Amino acid sequence: MDKLVQRINELAKKSREEGLSEAEKNEQAELRKEYIQKFRQGMENTLSNVYIMDEKGNKKKVEKKKK
Repeated sequence: MDKLVQRINELAKKSREEGLSEAEKNEQAELRKEYIQKFRQGMENTLSNVYIMDEKGNKKKVEKKKK
């Protein structure tokens, strides 16, 4: 994941300084999608182990919000 973030940051810096080619823009978009996917998966894994305790001391597992 560190290499992924490093490459995203390199492309962002280059974008600010001199601009990106079309291929680099596509690479940047794909890297960002991959980063967001990995971040969400990590967050879901973390939240799958989280419990909320009510005022009576009962534990309730955190559930995904229904749409």
